[in-house]
Amino acid sequence: MKGAGKRLCRILLTYGARIITLLLAVSVIAFALVSLSPVDPVQQYLLGAGPVSEEQRAEIEDYWGVNDPPVERYLSWLSALLHGDFGTSLLYRRPVIDIIGERFLNSLALMLCSWLLSGVIGFALGCLMGMTRDRLADRIIKKICYLLTSIPTFWLGLLLLLVFAVWLGWFPIGFSTPIGMLNSEVSVWQRLYHLFLPALTLSLMSFANIALHTRQKLIDVMESEYVLFARARGEGSWSLLRRHGLRNILLPALTLQFASFSELFGGSVLAENVFSYPGLGSAVSEAGLNSDVPLLLGVTLFSALFVCAGNLIANLLYGVVDPQIREVKG
Repeated sequence: MKGAGKRLCRILLTYGARIITLLLAVSVIAFALVSLSPVDPVQQYLLGAGPVSEEQRAEIEDYWGVNDPPVERYLSWLSALLHGDFGTSLLYRRPVIDIIGERFLNSLALMLCSWLLSGVIGFALGCLMGMTRDRLADRIIKKICYLLTSIPTFWLGLLLLLVFAVWLGWFPIGFSTPIGMLNSEVSVWQRLYHLFLPALTLSLMSFANIALHTRQKLIDVMESEYVLFARARGEGSWSLLRRHGLRNILLPALTLQFASFSELFGGSVLAENVFSYPGLGSAVSEAGLNSDVPLLLGVTLFSALFVCAGNLIANLLYGVVDPQIREVKG
């Protein structure tokens, strides 16, 4: 138990140092890109505020430090960030950390549902294709996977929205809750009802890679010498999959599944905008279009931290799936 605890602490410390370094690099790159943006944040802030004198505009610029050197502005922002101050959103007039907290719960529900659906469906279809190699089922599912990997997320979302929400009327057109209802009055079923189409869109865009990757790995395992020996002893195909295939293909599938966190977040930006779903994806889109620098930087750092956390969980689960990896790390 003590050895396992030391290994866990060593892994956490190593990843903690890597995450801090990565977040620092992301903050520098994101701040530099935002600083080079041609959009004037002060002008965006003053839209709809009525006529403003030059003196008032100058005071706003001095308050935000717009005319300060970029390095000085970055260090000032980083110092406030280290003290827990993410700044105030120019678009929502609220603290950035509060907006991230509210929007993250919606995005987390969306991404978890689509992540689980894509993982389960992709792994199951990959096993089916690998066991029926070059037969009818394999050819049909493989063509579907190739088709889905070439379709943009927003196009698939619009298609599902048009068919199931507009034509058939089976699902709502958008939003995470019914219009006109308080959040405290919304049931779990109603939330899932509004969540289904966005989650289905994201899962359909993600499961194809997992299915194709699992198929190829399973084919390699089934052509190995120890599987051929087991087949010569009279074991059936599905017995070979259960006893020899699953353990060898589960680790690569798990790696690919957790690596898809970043793809899911990128896809959620488009899906949330198509379905008017109030999550981090729609928030970062609005922040970019309206030059809301504090919100844009806050969501960027939080999304990077979210992806790093997913990779850390994947590495911790590797030892559970394959004990040999746990022994090497020890």
